Amino acid sequence: MILPVTPSVLRRRRLGFASVTLLTWAGFLFLLARALGPSWLTAVLVACAAVFLPWSVLGLWNGVIGLALLRHRPPPCPGGPVTLRTAIVMTLRNENPDRAVARLRIIADSLRAAAVDGFAFFLLSDTDIPRIAMREAAAVAAWRLASCHPERIHYRRRTRNTGFKAGNIMDFCRTQAAGFDLMLPLDADSLMSGPAILHLVRLMQSHPRIGIIQGLVTGLPATSAFTRIFQFGMRAGMRSYTLGQAWWTGDCGPFWGHNAIIRIAPFRDHCALPILPGRPPLGGTILSHDQVEAALMRRAGWEVRLQPVAGGSYEDNPPTLIDYVRRDLRWCHGNLQYLRLLALPGLYPVSRFQLVWAVLMFIGLPAWTVMIALLPAAGAVISPPHPGWLAVLYALFLLMDVAAKLAGYLHSAVAPRRVARYGGRTRFLAGAAVEIVFAWLKSSITAFRATIFILALMTGHATAWTAQQRDARTVSWREAARMFWPETAFGAVFHAALWLAAPHLVPWALPFTTGYVLAIPFAVTTAHPALGRWCTRLGLCAIPEEIRPPAEIVAVTAEQPPHGAPHPDVSAPQPRTQSSCL
Repeated sequence: MILPVTPSVLRRRRLGFASVTLLTWAGFLFLLARALGPSWLTAVLVACAAVFLPWSVLGLWNGVIGLALLRHRPPPCPGGPVTLRTAIVMTLRNENPDRAVARLRIIADSLRAAAVDGFAFFLLSDTDIPRIAMREAAAVAAWRLASCHPERIHYRRRTRNTGFKAGNIMDFCRTQAAGFDLMLPLDADSLMSGPAILHLVRLMQSHPRIGIIQGLVTGLPATSAFTRIFQFGMRAGMRSYTLGQAWWTGDCGPFWGHNAIIRIAPFRDHCALPILPGRPPLGGTILSHDQVEAALMRRAGWEVRLQPVAGGSYEDNPPTLIDYVRRDLRWCHGNLQYLRLLALPGLYPVSRFQLVWAVLMFIGLPAWTVMIALLPAAGAVISPPHPGWLAVLYALFLLMDVAAKLAGYLHSAVAPRRVARYGGRTRFLAGAAVEIVFAWLKSSITAFRATIFILALMTGHATAWTAQQRDARTVSWREAARMFWPETAFGAVFHAALWLAAPHLVPWALPFTTGYVLAIPFAVTTAHPALGRWCTRLGLCAIPEEIRPPAEIVAVTAEQPPHGAPHPDVSAPQPRTQSSCL
């Protein structure tokens, strides 16, 4: 949080957080080794646990700290006139241009309603499909014709996407940002309200040594059952998790690449990305640019802050399990490149840990998969001397796995006013129960898929970073089977082996392994329009913006195709929002 904290206080916070996380991690591993008893297989299992456990431990303590901080009111937003000029920039590549421009127009309308000046809009295209590029230019031209201030609306298309998105933004900073103090980068699915943007700009005016402020981003209301359930859990857990994270990271906070405010001059001067040594997929151009830019900004002496205040900053979440996995693997690919940046000179220790943290998000997944695969052998070979301790550790791991979300659920459930924002206590608790089961099923699928993907990366196979699917759609049984047959086969072999070797362990394994065998029907069912309509009708996993939507979300909802409708061709005209006068 952006509060005045002395360096000594921040050091004590970091030391305390590091101490409790390391003690929890080491204590869990020690008790696991004692409970299993000495054997070579115990050594392998404990080594696997040592790799995958840090992410869960970090989530536990961020959630605990965040829950404690949720009792306090956020600091008031600074007031006063807006004096810094801000460029609102949206990057896109082969996306639906009408929807992207419509969202920029909604943001412009919201800023106009706030009666503020000093903003301009830039659509920065890396599109390489000519018919989509034509639609981009036409959509921007139509907006300019409808605007009272067309000089504030800009469109630029690069013919070569050098450096990908990060290169697109840096090119803007070097060639088009003259006269602007700040920029607010947006993805093609981003949406922000005028008040949320003004809050970030005023924070930058009040804190001239801050280079980046990352605001909290939440999901937009959705009709897809997959998206609804996923972002219900994210909405509950993200606030407590990021509050805890902001408490100890302080001036070395994270950057997520969009829906953030950036001071242009230091970003331009210090945040150009290096080219990684070696050949792709792990060498060459950095793909996941945001955390590296945050580390470089901090290295230059500028603060990077996380402002975990919910409201007014949104994005679309993937509509299906298949699209979620594809996005997850893109992040996995980009984050693993950070391994070649850990020795970058001059980084602050917490910034360096941010890179490690991003790697831990994925590097533990193969270790988890190996541990699951060894479970039948462990059940047959190991006779644990302390089975009671194993049950305790099992329950503790379950708790750590969902601690941040439980903190958010608890914070909302105990207050009638807060739980009413989700449609009431009954709907809220039902949504929480559904989401926890959903998360366990999803996590086993994504862990196995990431394991396969990381093995492919290690052998030199890369993935294409293409435009993301953002509209709700159906998933056929054929498509799901083609994608998830490896998970299904692994799950069938695993459960058969576990039943033969140690049938008493089958019930204990089910929370973590059922997702393998249900991957195909899970993908089909959670994308089915009928389930989405049923959840919407009942208000199951509804978020506050669905119960009482602000004007910006009402405008976005009018733009979206109904669930199950054919995905609109980006070359075809789309509905537009009411014309804006900047």
